[in-house]
Amino acid sequence: MSTSRPDQQRQQDQLQDRRRRPARDDVRRALLDAAARVFARQGIDGASLDDVAADAGFTKGAVYSNFGSKEGLVAALAEDRTSAYLDLGLEAVDDLDDTLAVRAQVLGDRLTAAGDEQRDWHLLFFELWQRAVRSDDPDGAFRDRRAALHAAVTAAMEEQSTKAGAALPMPASELATLLMALSNGLAMERMIAPEDVPDDLMGRVLALVVGHGPAAGPTDAQ
Repeated sequence: MSTSRPDQQRQQDQLQDRRRRPARDDVRRALLDAAARVFARQGIDGASLDDVAADAGFTKGAVYSNFGSKEGLVAALAEDRTSAYLDLGLEAVDDLDDTLAVRAQVLGDRLTAAGDEQRDWHLLFFELWQRAVRSDDPDGAFRDRRAALHAAVTAAMEEQSTKAGAALPMPASELATLLMALSNGLAMERMIAPEDVPDDLMGRVLALVVGHGPAAGPTDAQ
């Protein structure tokens, strides 16, 4: 039995609609980028899912189908930006064949640049940090992400030390804490007073830390 012309047209229209419809990964990416912009402008609590969807060019249903809820969107965004930020820094030193101090300088410089590129992420990070400290993070999600990031940075410090053939001046876990504190703190200062935070400041500090041992204490100097 042959297909009628109206049926053929309907099938063609459906095929064209599927071709025009963005892939699910593209929709998810657009929503995450929109959420970063909207949350940075309005704050997490001040922004609605309608705001995020409109910024991305979709309906609120797209947010629910991809993330389930506003908290799901926030959690996905934090995970996405945390991973991307760390990857940018590690990619800069991954194939570098140089001293540990030079690796640290390059890493610090790249993280500073990444902070400028992802200003929205730092605004979101500071808000998530406040919510966690004020006990608005009942399931510990933000603390869990921080712990996972700390473990990843610690492992990266150990790997870079091995590649450079040089010992770290302090335990890798402590160096990871220092790196995270420097990155977050200098990003905050750079937002409010960029003239006080040169592009190479974090890199120079990290190079000094790993290039020289800790200063001698009173007992050591005797």
